[in-house]
Amino acid sequence: MAASAAVRSSTGLTFRLFGVIRDCSTCPFYRLNSNVNGFANVSRGCSPGGVRTLNRQLQTTMGLCHNDSGNSDAEDPNDVVNIVYVDRSGKRIPVRGKVGDNVLYLAHKMGIELEGACEASLACSTCHVYVCSEYLDKLPEPVEREDDMLDMAAMLQENSRLGCQIILTLEMEGMELTLPKVTRNFYVDGHVPKPH
Repeated sequence: MAASAAVRSSTGLTFRLFGVIRDCSTCPFYRLNSNVNGFANVSRGCSPGGVRTLNRQLQTTMGLCHNDSGNSDAEDPNDVVNIVYVDRSGKRIPVRGKVGDNVLYLAHKMGIELEGACEASLACSTCHVYVCSEYLDKLPEPVEREDDMLDMAAMLQENSRLGCQIILTLEMEGMELTLPKVTRNFYVDGHVPKPH
């Protein structure tokens, strides 16, 4: 999945370094290969000049960016997803989003009071929403960290999810998200959060 879809993805990279390991058993990299199997994989063949190559596996994760999420200016009409937020007073707020929009950032852009204190890093439950039951099965299963954060949410229900973990798809057309009447707000003294 792409970063523009605001979904975390991992990419494995392999770097091959030439000319760094001399072909001798006294080299610390040679001992590293024999002691730590799998982290440093020194090839058995020799390169020109008696030098071995060292392969290192690196893992990287593409994170969520505010600029990539919540941008509801859909150019292609086939990418438009219409959803409805129901605020704490019961007012229905129709919102036009696009495929790949993050529900939390879309709410911020539209001025809907959905806090998101941790900025979608799965460290709080302030973006807690109730998903209409007919759309609940269309969402991916929550990861363990989301379940852990939902345990802290006030007024937890079977259809509770974190808005920061809901990414719009075409199957979510017409989805209704209800904000709970009570939330554990991280802000104090009536402060209303503003999107960045």
